[in-house]
Amino acid sequence: MAKVSKDMIIKDILSVDKGVVPILLQTGMHCLGCPSAQMETLEDAGMVHGMDDAEIDGLVDSINDYLESVSA
Repeated sequence: MAKVSKDMIIKDILSVDKGVVPILLQTGMHCLGCPSAQMETLEDAGMVHGMDDAEIDGLVDSINDYLESVSA
């Protein structure tokens, strides 16, 4: 099973499974195709969108829970 971490680049996370898009959109990350997504980590993007460390960790958990559910 693929797993993501907060130090992964957004475009790399999207390449793991496009099904994570709705999860990211729910957090306010609506610019997934913008140039920043090509070089910004999930943690960096979370901070830009006003998320604290706990919220970013929760986002990582949500993405990994999704990835686990689709690989089962």
